[in-house]
This record gives sequence, C-alpha cells and structure tokens, in this order.
Amino acid sequence: MHHDLKPNTWEFETSALVKPTGFREYDARWWVGHPGSDKAPELNLYGVQALGMGLGTLIHELGRPAKIVTGHDFRSYSLSIKQALEVGLMAAGIEVHDIGLAVSPMAYFAQFDLDIACVAMCTASHNENGWTGVKMGVEPPLTFGPEEMERLKDIVLNEAFKTKAGGGYVRQTSVAQNYLDDLSDGVSIKRKLKVVAACGNGTAGAFAPKALAAMGVEVIPLDCELDHTFPRYNPNPEDMDMLHALRDAVLEHKADVGLAFDGDGDRCGVVDNEGDEIFADKVGLMIARDLSAQYANAKFVVDVKSTGLFAIDPVLKANGATTDYWKTGHSYIKRYASQNKCLAGFEKSGHYFMQPPVGRGYDDGLVAARCILEMLDRAPDKTMADLKRDLPVSYGSPTMSPYCADEIKYDVVDRIVAQIESLKVEARAFAGRKIIDVNTVNGIRFTLEDGAWGLVRASSNKPNLVVVVESPNSHDDVKAVFLAIKDILNQYSEVGAFDQEV
Repeated sequence: MHHDLKPNTWEFETSALVKPTGFREYDARWWVGHPGSDKAPELNLYGVQALGMGLGTLIHELGRPAKIVTGHDFRSYSLSIKQALEVGLMAAGIEVHDIGLAVSPMAYFAQFDLDIACVAMCTASHNENGWTGVKMGVEPPLTFGPEEMERLKDIVLNEAFKTKAGGGYVRQTSVAQNYLDDLSDGVSIKRKLKVVAACGNGTAGAFAPKALAAMGVEVIPLDCELDHTFPRYNPNPEDMDMLHALRDAVLEHKADVGLAFDGDGDRCGVVDNEGDEIFADKVGLMIARDLSAQYANAKFVVDVKSTGLFAIDPVLKANGATTDYWKTGHSYIKRYASQNKCLAGFEKSGHYFMQPPVGRGYDDGLVAARCILEMLDRAPDKTMADLKRDLPVSYGSPTMSPYCADEIKYDVVDRIVAQIESLKVEARAFAGRKIIDVNTVNGIRFTLEDGAWGLVRASSNKPNLVVVVESPNSHDDVKAVFLAIKDILNQYSEVGAFDQEV
C-alpha cells in the first residue's frame, strides 16, 4: 500500500494510494485534490477500491449479512469515489445497494427502509472541495467508533483483503421519496410559520425545501440549487459566511426562523427571528425543554463542549429530566444515546440525535428542524428569540484551538488532567473558587462551585487542543477562568500560543 504517489504518473494510475492519517476516530477523510491546488492527494481511486475491499472483509469478519447501502454527496468527484468503493465491496463478496445521490441521514434511513445493516456514505460533509470521505456503520443507527476504524485501517494498510464470490449491484431508486415521506409523516404544523432554509448549494438543497414544505410551513429557499463549486460559501452551519447570509434572509423576509444545513445534511444551524445565531447546544436545551414536557423523566446526553445549563436548568429539573455529559464526536454521542435509552443526544457542532419515538437515533438535520418547528407550534405565543431568552443566562468563550502536535497531544492532555485533578483533591482555588466536579471522559471538564466550567481536550481530527469556558456569572468571569487555564497551558512548551482572546 502506497502512502505517497504523485498524480499524472504511471504509479498513480496503477497502484493504490491510501494515506494512513485519513482513518479518523469515527469516520474517514482524505484530500483527493482539486484543480488549482498544489497539495498532494492522499487517496486515489485504486486506494478507494482497496478501502472497499477492506470494508467488505471487515463486514464478513464481524459476521454481518453481506449487503450494504451506498450513497454519495453532490460533488464533482463523489460518484467516481463511490463506484470505486463499490468495486472493492463487490470484490469482497458484498451485495451493494446504491441509493444514488443522498444526504448522509438518507443513507442511514435506507438501512431501516431496505432492512440492510451495513452502510457506506461517500461524503466530505462540510469540508471544502478537494476533500472526500466515508461514513460507515454495520449496526443501525450507529456508525463506526475507534475500534472498528482501527481494524479497518489495519486491513487496508496491510492489504489483508479476502476476496469472495457473491458480490452484486442493485440500484435502489425509491429511497429518496420514502425518506422525504418519512420526514413529514404525522407532522402538520398548525402555526403559520415562515422558514428560511439555507443549503449552501450542497446536497441538502435537493431535500430540505420539499421536506419542510411537506410539514406545513412556508419555505424561503436560500442557495438550495445544487452546485458543487459552492459559489457563495461552504455549506457549513458553523461558518460565519453561511450564518450571515441566513441572518440577512431572515430579516429581509421577516421569517420566524432560519435553518442552515451542512453539505451532507446531518447538521442543522439556527438563526432566530431577530437574526441572531443560536448555538446548537442552546438549541438542544430548548428542544430538551420542549420534549421533556411531552415525555416524563426524559434522559438526554450532550457532548463535553456543550453548555453547563443542562445540569442546572430549572425547567428540565421540574420536568424530571436528567442529562449526562459524554465524549465529543457524532459516533460517541449517537452510541451513548442509543445504548442508554436517551430521548435525544445533542452535540455543540450541530448534530442532533433524536431517539425513538422522536427519531431513529441517527443524526439528521431535517429531523432536528422538524423538532424545532414542532416546538414553535407548541408555543404559539412565543417567537424563537423569546424561547432563547427564556433560557437561563450564560456567558461562553469561543472554541479555542492552540496547536499541539498529533503525536503528543493525548499525552499532554493526560498530564494537564492530572494537574487539574490534583487541584480538586487538594481543594486549592482555581480562578478564586474550588473545583467541585471533574469529568474525564474526553480530556477534562471541570466545574467550579458557582457553575462556571472549563474544558481542555485533544481535538479528534486536528493537531490542536480544544479549550472552552462558560460561566453563569459574567463575561469577565469567563475571562478569569480562561486566564487560569492559560496559566496552566503556558507551563507546557508543547502547546502553541493562543491566537484568540476571550
């Protein structure tokens, strides 16, 4: 297996190229190249074929039925990536069921719709053009975690493939309509709502306007024409260009809410009727308040980057709801929510995992949108901004990402964790207060006695640490907690300087 081949050479056209770093904790992503870029590709089509053979080999190894759902997002090269993957899967004896152009949640839906346990969705999500990737699973509604990814990497890089007869190809053309019908099944929004749907010219543009209209709201499409050059901005609901375009459209059309969907449709960003962005963890808290009033003693899970308000919110307490904090990453939160019978899981990046009976457990931006519309429908005298103002006040920092090399970042975080844990044990003051709780499922999230908290963890997919601070007190207090964290990190020469101030 080659790790380094140059395009436009004999070797590139005849050998498999798979860069090992493309295997991430819970999905796979590679740079395949883009016109005008001089960055070397990390994957070629024979490499994708090897990935398919590796995945097929792993499916047999795990004892799963030898069938798989495949789909691809709307990029100039995604169909050829998917077809190379399918060739590899078929060579490994897997029957491929191709649903065509799709958003990721449509591929997850197809696992239920076609009763096929395995899925491989070819998408680079919201990454810029030139990236590709595969989201994989063999047990609906879950996707691969680190163990499966490590085993897949091992098979592919060591070329430990097992070819088998029995592979085949079926083109499934009914799933798209079934998916759309399912999204609006049993939903009829009574309240007159005007909704801006922003898709950034990504794949969700083929689905979001139709799905939302079928739920009974007036839809104003924004950049919903499919265009894989992404002429205006990347379809990423955390991207300020996308959010500003959405804000302008909401204010221009006097809409009740603006919803932004990412490139593969599994995330949803929200702008309220006053044009203000609401971070996904706060939207999650609003949805949790609404759902916990419908379902007694509901259990929720959120990632460790999310607001501390889930733990102290009086409405959730009054409704008997409880919330756990777990590892950041769509695969982790999805798995935790499913295994612990949570009603929903929320991730600050905009992944929402609605569990039965609200959803099927996978992340779907349009199911999240449906929950937001139903919440507004159940509160006819309140605007989206009113519901946001009803939440307890908290002050947050941006997510800060000081540099720390991939090879050492986990070791550095372990040392930081030990240092902060010893402050708690010794009851020493941190930013003038005692640490009353530490959560070490993913780096360290420590809570101070008045509800302020800080997080230090290693980034799952970049050579960075991740630092987040929140306080119920004031913005100045956020700064005080941040400076206390900075004092600790400054003791580590391996950690780069902060390029952001709070």
